[in-house]
Amino acid sequence: MAENKKAIFRIVISGSMEAIFRELTKTDSPQGAIFNSMLTTKGLVPGNRMQMRSVSGGHTIVEGQVMEIDPPRRFAHTHRFTMFDDPVCKVIYDLKQVPGGVEVTLTVEDMPAGTRTEKEMSCGGTTILNELKEVVEKGKPTFGTRVKYCLFHYLEFMLPKKTKSENWPL
Repeated sequence: MAENKKAIFRIVISGSMEAIFRELTKTDSPQGAIFNSMLTTKGLVPGNRMQMRSVSGGHTIVEGQVMEIDPPRRFAHTHRFTMFDDPVCKVIYDLKQVPGGVEVTLTVEDMPAGTRTEKEMSCGGTTILNELKEVVEKGKPTFGTRVKYCLFHYLEFMLPKKTKSENWPL
């Protein structure tokens, strides 16, 4: 049996810890750094469930549970892609003031080895942090990412039926 894996991604962003933390935890608008998804929850409180949904709300892409929230330093939650039958992993954002900005560390723990989740998380960590930097420093994701988000919106109907939010009540 393969062991679960851990991945660590880092970036320095020129911005305040509060602005970065808000981008990672906001629930009132799409998260430009995290695939333009809507963080949906009944409250960012440890133990509460949370989901990353499409902008329309019609599809739930990620299901999880808040593990820890310590504004503006740490946000940790469990993470499970609803389209895969893989076990959950943990996603942890740590923010630290450093010369030149804020160091953001994204740690993914307990990635189930050899799964689609491992593949997606291994590729997605760098993308998320690079887009987070763009959003905080320039106010919006890169042009290419914005085009990708438009395609996501128009092609949402192609997502697997098992991701429909009606299958993932909060």
